[in-house]
Amino acid sequence: MSNPLKWLRKPINLVLMAIATTLLVISQVTLSQALAPHQDHYEIWGSDQSNSVPGVESLGVQGGLIWIWDSHDVEQQIESGVTAQPLGCDGQNRPGDGPCDVNVVFPPTLTEYDQNSPTGKTLGDLPGFGRLHGMLTDPQNKYLNVNIFTPGGGYVGIMDGETKEAIALFRVTATNASGPERSVHMSFWNSDGSTLLVANLNGKLLERIDIVRNQDGKIIDAIYNKTASLGVGKGMEVLDPAKVYRGKNAHNHDLVGKVVGNYNPIALADLTPSGQCKENGCTADNNASQGGRPNNLIICPIVSSLDHAYITLAAGGLLVANTKTTPMSIVGEYSNEIINGAGCGGVEVDHTIWLNAGVSASDAGATQSTFSLYNMDDRAFTNRPNPPNTPAPVVVYQDPTNTATNGHLGGEAANTTGQLPGITTRHDNHGMVATVSGAYIHNTDRIQNLIQVFNTQTLERTEYDLTSADGHGNGVGTCAAASITDDSNLPTNDPAPDLMEQSPDGKYLFVAFRGPLPVSVGHSSQGSCPGVGVVELTENGASGRLVSVLRSSNVTDSAIAPIAGGHDYQGTEHSDLHGVAIRRHSH
Repeated sequence: MSNPLKWLRKPINLVLMAIATTLLVISQVTLSQALAPHQDHYEIWGSDQSNSVPGVESLGVQGGLIWIWDSHDVEQQIESGVTAQPLGCDGQNRPGDGPCDVNVVFPPTLTEYDQNSPTGKTLGDLPGFGRLHGMLTDPQNKYLNVNIFTPGGGYVGIMDGETKEAIALFRVTATNASGPERSVHMSFWNSDGSTLLVANLNGKLLERIDIVRNQDGKIIDAIYNKTASLGVGKGMEVLDPAKVYRGKNAHNHDLVGKVVGNYNPIALADLTPSGQCKENGCTADNNASQGGRPNNLIICPIVSSLDHAYITLAAGGLLVANTKTTPMSIVGEYSNEIINGAGCGGVEVDHTIWLNAGVSASDAGATQSTFSLYNMDDRAFTNRPNPPNTPAPVVVYQDPTNTATNGHLGGEAANTTGQLPGITTRHDNHGMVATVSGAYIHNTDRIQNLIQVFNTQTLERTEYDLTSADGHGNGVGTCAAASITDDSNLPTNDPAPDLMEQSPDGKYLFVAFRGPLPVSVGHSSQGSCPGVGVVELTENGASGRLVSVLRSSNVTDSAIAPIAGGHDYQGTEHSDLHGVAIRRHSH
């Protein structure tokens, strides 16, 4: 047995040197943590659109599931195959307690209020609280928005990322602009987290929630500012104003929030600052030049560091808004022949905004093929409105097989090849993310199971697949092993990639993988391994390969629907992830 006091015989200077070295290492680690806090520890939040309520006949109309995984558990799954278990929303952050039901996070007992008083209704009395379409983390890395997309529902909430509890909940404005009077497609935080900008798709309104924080970044109030609202339709009238919900959340804490202000008739008027119709048909002679804007359902307001919102539209065209003014104001306008429709991907790199375009979510999208990418200088927009179609965007790429839809004039006729892997020739550009370095832009192709990559300096395009082991066609990918097996006719190894985010350290992309019963855009989104795909970036971010799938599952849902261009699935799996968010740990 060795002598435990032997180290005392060492010369004292060696002991002091060892202590000094240890202190130096500790100080360096502490400094490193201070400079790059906890980038090695984060959470992955997946938004599942399937019903969390049994016995519902329609897809994505009641409830939804929030899947949260800890990055340490994900690394273990990648390295050893031990399945990462989802966290719960009870504040304990215990693996295996998830997923979280949005009907529990936002209890049905919450009371509805208008601007001044309760309406006599509770959340449980109202329709359409379902279809969790996506969540995004705020710039302070403390909160996430919650977008409930069921047409006619129109709810947007806020959750505390640390405790996993509800903080606020609103219902957007109903208007006469389209069939369902309101819905929330997505919402986006502005550059400093002081506002949440809401895409009221069916209401054809860009709406704003002003966020009040204390000195520690904690949200102490959320104010739905009706005066800030910007209409993008024609002949617009408000049918039912915005609402706020109050009461106790699942943690027995009070929700915050209020509704203030009055809708500004000028902001709801028909014309842009140039005197053209915001949406075609407002007057006989004022449609925007070169094609106009045929249907201004708001898809995504991509927000820049200068707080411009790039409002992508269903049938093409683009409106750029200054979100700091009240009401918000149009400073840029483009027709659908300049910017194709149905884009939702958007990122900023060095003041350049990148925007994509894909296929329509309507039934017409079943025969469309669209993969377009543009960029423009965000600094070209000031408080003074630009003339129409100015400055001209850079057309980075338009797939040569694009169909002649949503403003694309040079395309082919309708593409009727469906969406079955190995058969379809269609494309659909949707999700987009920039690498940490900003050197590359990655775009998902929902139909072809590809990631198309663009060099932000040279605009060179390359691609890698999500179906092989190496991303370049060699070996079978991990989606195959994670695929659903209860319907032998369902094609396997079909990721159907949608929205995505990057890990803080730039090592991975996390990609939402759709399910066999896609709740939205069913003609482009059927997949076989629902969950979150983990893509390891290679070649300094220029390429990647799928290394794991965080599988989600929902067999509580029983709704069934035919799948246009795909396979009419006969099994029990209903999970359908549409979005992914990343939240860094604060400790």
